[in-house]
Amino acid sequence: MIGGGGGGIGTAITRRLTAAGAAVAVADADGHRAEAMVAELAAGGARAIALVGDVRQQGVVEGFVARTVGELGGVDVLVTVVGGQVAFVPAVPLHEMRDEDWELVFDLNLHYVARAVRAAIRAFLEQGTGGTIVSVGSVTGIMGAPNQAAYGAAKAGLLSLARTVGAEYARSGIRMNVLACGGIATPVTTAAGSSTETDGVPLGRLGSTQEVADAALFFASSQSSYVTGQALVIDGGVTVQGPFPTPAVDWRAITGP
Repeated sequence: MIGGGGGGIGTAITRRLTAAGAAVAVADADGHRAEAMVAELAAGGARAIALVGDVRQQGVVEGFVARTVGELGGVDVLVTVVGGQVAFVPAVPLHEMRDEDWELVFDLNLHYVARAVRAAIRAFLEQGTGGTIVSVGSVTGIMGAPNQAAYGAAKAGLLSLARTVGAEYARSGIRMNVLACGGIATPVTTAAGSSTETDGVPLGRLGSTQEVADAALFFASSQSSYVTGQALVIDGGVTVQGPFPTPAVDWRAITGP
């Protein structure tokens, strides 16, 4: 089941998993987008269903998992994609952030994930076959996030959730890992003018949704069967560079031949 599977990163992950042979439940708040994705997949011979609802509402994600089990015969993988801040609330310093905006960001980036993970784990345990959870996170959960305090805190909570699930359910064959993304070229980032963010990226560009999808397939499949509770950073090298440029020094001129 792919939450947020009808657009951007979710679309790429949906296509990648179905290309690998998965039957998918495409969950999205936009019914037209979810149905269009399912129609595309069905035209290519894939088995897919559309799930429509607002993940912020109590009981919605639990219903998604239940429908997936009922209509597809079970659930083996949960992918959570829904998230973000700039598309939903203003990017402002922490002291200017309204309580309602803080709560919205947490609902979109952490609270619904926790509910979806709980529902998926219950299904995995009932099936007795284990299962895998892949959550799309952000490097803001690892670094400081000026003007995005709520988003960074929620994504940091996502990393902690994955580590706990990894430790708590490993003996049941249940794994959870996170894709900690940097700047990815999606319709949202393009609309926000995020092309300027490439200035600080060592690889000199935004990542593609296909690159995220490839990593999602790795975590969703048996290729990562010995990996759980981890974060794979997909950021073009942003988080590994130092804060200051390293000067070019001719050490031979200092130390001699």
